[in-house]
Amino acid sequence: MGKDENLNQAKKDTKWKKEHKVSGPVKHEPLFNINPQQFRFSLWFFIVTFIMLIMMNSYFQQLKPQEQTVSYSVFKQKIESGEIRKVRMTDKYYFGTTNTPVSDTNAAPLVYETVPVNDPDFIRLLDKKGVEYSAVIQQDPVLMNLIVGWILPFAFIYIIWKLMAKKMGGAGMGVMNFGRNKSMIVAETDTGVRFEDVAGAEESKEELMEVVDFLENPEKYTEIGGKIPKGVLLVGPPGTGKTLLARAVAGEAKVPFFRMSGADFVEMFVGVGAARVRDLFRQAREKSPCIIFIDELDAIGKSRINIAGGNDEREQTLNQLLVEMDGFDSTTGVIILGATNRPEILDPALMRPGRFDRQVVMDRPDLEGREAILKIHSKNVKLADDVDLNAIARATVGFVGADLANIINEAALLAVRAGRQEVLQEDLSEAIEKTVAGLQKKSRLINPKERKIVAYHETGHALTAAFTGGTDPVQKITIIPRGIGALGYTLQTPTEDRFLMSQDDLLGKIDVLLGGRAAEQIIFNEISTGAANDLTRATDLVRSMITEYGMSEKFKNMVLSKRGNQFLSGAAAPPRMEKEYSEATQQYVDEEIARILDERYKRVLDLLTEKKPQLESISKKLLEVETLEAEEFYAMAGVKRDV
Repeated sequence: MGKDENLNQAKKDTKWKKEHKVSGPVKHEPLFNINPQQFRFSLWFFIVTFIMLIMMNSYFQQLKPQEQTVSYSVFKQKIESGEIRKVRMTDKYYFGTTNTPVSDTNAAPLVYETVPVNDPDFIRLLDKKGVEYSAVIQQDPVLMNLIVGWILPFAFIYIIWKLMAKKMGGAGMGVMNFGRNKSMIVAETDTGVRFEDVAGAEESKEELMEVVDFLENPEKYTEIGGKIPKGVLLVGPPGTGKTLLARAVAGEAKVPFFRMSGADFVEMFVGVGAARVRDLFRQAREKSPCIIFIDELDAIGKSRINIAGGNDEREQTLNQLLVEMDGFDSTTGVIILGATNRPEILDPALMRPGRFDRQVVMDRPDLEGREAILKIHSKNVKLADDVDLNAIARATVGFVGADLANIINEAALLAVRAGRQEVLQEDLSEAIEKTVAGLQKKSRLINPKERKIVAYHETGHALTAAFTGGTDPVQKITIIPRGIGALGYTLQTPTEDRFLMSQDDLLGKIDVLLGGRAAEQIIFNEISTGAANDLTRATDLVRSMITEYGMSEKFKNMVLSKRGNQFLSGAAAPPRMEKEYSEATQQYVDEEIARILDERYKRVLDLLTEKKPQLESISKKLLEVETLEAEEFYAMAGVKRDV
């Protein structure tokens, strides 16, 4: 490198250090970063290929006709004797081919080669002996043999190697790229995310503000002898904003941001994941202060306890990650952020103090958090003046940030579809229903009998909810089909966030679920398959009361099963429970479920029989208008609604 180039590089290094607040020399990555293991693989691949080509070339040479150079007189004698039966003449050589091999009938025919002379009698000799002859223009076979015998096979093998290498860990990028990490270095201007862009996670932001402050003012902590946590693990359900919060930390601290997924480390080649971990931490030390963010940490951080067989590549990658996290000083300014929604399966060595010291829970947002999230995502959306985001937040209990962003987007699409220039409250309400119950299907034709059954079924749900304490208020009843298999539905939304439920609350939910089938039996004296999903949910609730909440007569205050993941559960997918009881207990659980459901069903039958006039009047009205809002329903039911 010349003097001018050194000066230019020094200027670039000084500029970079000022932007990233880094002192000391800047280390430049080498042009080639060769991983020894992968380089050996490539070297052996080409050596074996070369040997195979030589062997193939020898084999094909054996299959060629055996050539023997003779004098012109001997050549003529073999024609005279009848041994040569075919002659090919060129301007430089004559080639005579025998009909059959001389000694071995399975061998190739012999070919005699001679230099031609000026002999006028040669053609007459061929005609006399009946020899087949032809004349061709001589071509130099050297170049053609080189192309066909060597270049084309090598090109073919190289293409196969590239495809193979690409499938086995991104090696298709080149021999020198084995073991390179796939992280993205995102500068401060590239993240574009600040803490004000993250809503509904105020406690989590406060925990991470300390990390940002350390990256901006490390001397404040080092002077007193304090150390910032080496690693911060973000845990929570999918869609709560774990990745967004990590990007906000990098944006606030104005430091380089290394972002990788746990799956990026795991490859087919054993050792590649560990090499990428080493390379990632090497780059992080050179760019410090910086942030390393590993999304979906459970892909490489699964516990090694009681895993039969195991995965050598994943285990080596995890071991290397543990070594790297334990091997650097937190005062260097390298902060590791991890994100997962399966913290229960992570290796204990990864979770101990000194590695991921701090766990930050990103839970589902509360009412205020949902409203704040809606305001952020609707910032660039044209809303009507009468849009009430607080009402939308109240109607979306249990929704995460990704769900709320999707609702705003769906509402905007509905407004465009209707030809409006702004989003109305009804667009947001329809977006919620579309998210919860599915797409509305007005074109589906239902015969009158089934339509009547659906109307009474949904009215049974609504009336049971209206006259049962502790249940969520009814917002809407409709018999317009939605989603997959839903011929109608009753929409209930809670008035406030609730984190605890009493036994009476759970029994009230079960009653509401059984209300649809009870109404069918009262009116039609028969039952249908329309209550299948209701019965499934009711059975799951009763089973949870017995096995999980300790609400049974025999096993009071006793949990019979081990709870599964709390972040991946939901209404559609209840938590996975590991059975830890005997067959006799299982029989009791089944009998207790049947007993409780039978008692609640009789209670709902009595209630709806008493309210049969309201059941019939509301159902008839529902058949006329297809949808009833809360005010009209409560008025017809004769119930004063609590607002």
